[in-house]
Amino acid sequence: CDQGLGKRNWVSLRVGIFVEKMSAFVPVGGFVTPSGTRSAAACGEKKLGAGVVVQRVRNVSGICMMSEYETPVTRRLSDALKERDVEERLEREEAEKRRLAEEAKREARQRKIAFMENIPDNTPVGTVDEYMFREGVKETLEKLDHDLVGLWPVKSRVREIAALLIVDKMRNKLGLETAVPSLHMSFTGAPGTGKTTVAMRMGQILQKMGYCRKGHLVVATRDDLVGQYVGHTAPKTKEMIKKAMGGVLLVDEAYYLYNASNDRDYGQESIEILLNVMETERDNIVLVYAGYEDKMNNFYSFIPGMSSRIGNHIHFPDYHPEELVEIAKVMCRDLQYEMHPHAEFVFYEYIQARMQMPYFSNARTVRNAVDRARMRAAIRLFNNAIAGYNGGMVSAEDLMTILPEDCVSAQELLSRGDAIVE
Repeated sequence: CDQGLGKRNWVSLRVGIFVEKMSAFVPVGGFVTPSGTRSAAACGEKKLGAGVVVQRVRNVSGICMMSEYETPVTRRLSDALKERDVEERLEREEAEKRRLAEEAKREARQRKIAFMENIPDNTPVGTVDEYMFREGVKETLEKLDHDLVGLWPVKSRVREIAALLIVDKMRNKLGLETAVPSLHMSFTGAPGTGKTTVAMRMGQILQKMGYCRKGHLVVATRDDLVGQYVGHTAPKTKEMIKKAMGGVLLVDEAYYLYNASNDRDYGQESIEILLNVMETERDNIVLVYAGYEDKMNNFYSFIPGMSSRIGNHIHFPDYHPEELVEIAKVMCRDLQYEMHPHAEFVFYEYIQARMQMPYFSNARTVRNAVDRARMRAAIRLFNNAIAGYNGGMVSAEDLMTILPEDCVSAQELLSRGDAIVE
């Protein structure tokens, strides 16, 4: 490059070069390098980025210039054809799989129709008792009768669900069409009416009938499902669902999940996750929502999609005094105690008085009263032994019997006023 290039030649140089972008052509180093010469290697190409090349152009006068332009991305035609062939082959394979699946389904349906047309109407399938015994449902229902006193409407509804599942099994054996019914449930009633016990027994029935893999029961409240900050609720809810997968998830006092006065409450996120699981995982998990009847009705009114997904609404009524005395006797029996006949009468009067007072919780109140009677019986035996009664000897009958003085009487309860002690 000549450092002494005149102004006229420089102008003619600028006009003579064809450029795609006028602003892209600038002389190297401003105009001409101070040394006056540039090597041929300096007038080559240099990569700046993806597809962009800076080219130093040498004109007839020896000036080195730079231009910027897009380099087209090219590939071999054979590679493009190979990729196209692979895509077409995959599409053909998928279409063939769909066709074969539809054909197999159609053939299976035709075989079932032919089988049902030729099968005699009096073909024996088995008795209901055989299925109940074979599947273990009969044993579970007997345990439910043994553990729960009263609650005949609840037991009747549980038997209805069990009957549906049994008949569904019999239809399946014969080859008839079957479908898994909606097993999600709603339990309403006061505390201590046996909702948790029934949920546990239902899980066992569903597991033995093949509708649940494990049949275990997981109890959750708002604290187990709803987080304290943004992004914390979803992991907690999904973790509880994961624990209950294959069994029953009992959401106790479910109405606390929704706060109508706060639109930003995190419980709404937990409800949305539960609704989605009720629909998508209905074959893998059974959800049971429990709580007071009036509050549960309000909860369902705020979440319309919840009630429509629940196929079994079961109400648990309060116990009668006679049933609560029977529950107390069952609790004593399980602990290898016996309640004296006179003690039963004292306990009955106590229950009648206690039902009129606040914070009554049905079977939970009975359990607390039985524990109090056991404690009083232990204190009585200990004091008699220390005092030398019967030579300080304690018999097996003494250790197993609850006497009338061991129970809190109705007069003693009423004399305490507001200080309620079971």
